[in-house]
Amino acid sequence: MIKAKPLPKWVLVALGHVVSWFLRRKLNRIHIYDTNVRLAHSYILMCNHFSFLDGFIAGHLLRKAVYEKNKEVKGVYIMVLDKQLQKNKWITRFGGFSIAPGTASAKESLAYAAEILSEAGNVLFLFPQGRIESNHASKMVLKSGIADIVSKIKGDCQILWTSNLVDYYESISPSIYCHMLDCGTNHNFSFSELCKRIDAHHLNAIKKQIRFSN
Repeated sequence: MIKAKPLPKWVLVALGHVVSWFLRRKLNRIHIYDTNVRLAHSYILMCNHFSFLDGFIAGHLLRKAVYEKNKEVKGVYIMVLDKQLQKNKWITRFGGFSIAPGTASAKESLAYAAEILSEAGNVLFLFPQGRIESNHASKMVLKSGIADIVSKIKGDCQILWTSNLVDYYESISPSIYCHMLDCGTNHNFSFSELCKRIDAHHLNAIKKQIRFSN
């Protein structure tokens, strides 16, 4: 597998500001319905996977909803398909590390992710659907790899989910609404319960965002 070689923290913080600036130029607005962030934890930040912008949105969420509440965030990591990382080695400088599903090295990648999350302050981005789907899909079908990661974490890790939904309303530019959910920690983890909570949260987020006119 290919391991991450992340840039220094101050560079990543600066890049976070650039990402937020980029999104403000492309979007009408980006609104975060945030949740509690636990101190002295590592974090798994999961989002629904619906567009090219997903990585930028996750970066903005990290800065606004996690880093601004806990300046002890150290490193940012993201799991990338091996064939993509082989072609784009520069992604390792932004915390990218490889996984090749269905191969012997996949277990090594999952163990590496758990090792990262065993250190407080580290963040792992995950898009657990494993493919791009409509942000208004009524059911989130998650890959079970997260369960293999969580079971190996030795420290305290908070699991966060965000349902990112797009609407235009009165503007010609899209707005993104980020509905966050605290999914607990690695100490009380159940994959089946996680799937149920995320499904219910995602449906509720869609309902909250729909406007009705009489």
